[in-house]
Amino acid sequence: MHSLFSSGVIFALLSLLFAGLLDVTYKRYSRMARSRGMFLMGMGITFCTLQLSSIWVFDEALSVSDATLIYGLAAGAMVTASNILLIESFTHLDVSLGSTIYRLNTIGVVALSWLFLAESLALLKLTGIAFGVLAALLLYQHHKQQTTRHDLALFFWLAVLASVFRAAFGVLSKAGINADGNASSMMVIAATCWIAGGLAYALVRETNKKINLNIIGYSLLSGSLVFMVVNTLYAALARGDASVVIPIANLSFVVALLISVLLKMEQLTMRKISALALAIVAISLLSQQA
Repeated sequence: MHSLFSSGVIFALLSLLFAGLLDVTYKRYSRMARSRGMFLMGMGITFCTLQLSSIWVFDEALSVSDATLIYGLAAGAMVTASNILLIESFTHLDVSLGSTIYRLNTIGVVALSWLFLAESLALLKLTGIAFGVLAALLLYQHHKQQTTRHDLALFFWLAVLASVFRAAFGVLSKAGINADGNASSMMVIAATCWIAGGLAYALVRETNKKINLNIIGYSLLSGSLVFMVVNTLYAALARGDASVVIPIANLSFVVALLISVLLKMEQLTMRKISALALAIVAISLLSQQA
């Protein structure tokens, strides 16, 4: 049994931190009507540029092995689809509801890791997952939806599908690492998928494709955060089980909440304090299995 500060957990906590910052950035961007496709594409370009620069700085070689290409494309397609579907669901769902559903991809990660990666389902791990899910559910706040019951159901299930794709991204990434795929090269492939997905979204779904300095600024900031989120997550996956490190990283809504409170975007309530306490317990329990 390792301590809380095992390397896999540390990198998962770093991914949690950066993902929380990214969530707040997404929330601030979504408050105004701006091109989501161009935003996604800009993030992908920033992410890809930083990833290639990192490879150059550390004198790494891009891999073209079968494992790298297959798992890189598969994982890239999943993370791109998950972001597109999440954005699409936000057209009819509150951010709080969509984000809560998205972070519950923890359940999918545990199930897929057990099915395809032969990872254990120890009682301590399942208990940690349960506390994390309870923390997410406590942060859920229901608001009246200005839409029909049919549309609400449709976009609710789009958010669920986004969560499933996000879980598949994490498990496919771990499978790629297990198959000796090159993590840096897989991330470049994922960034390329992100660029293509954002452009396709803009062409198919949007009439306003204008790019301004505001969108460029958000794209640079968010793309940089994506680079840090993904790299720390890959580092955690290389050092620990997917069913442990990904659930820890998925508790990023805790960081997003704290930042939102500090920025006076929302108030801290007893319900939210309880969620924070449950999240801390979840991290502690999951880290014992890392």
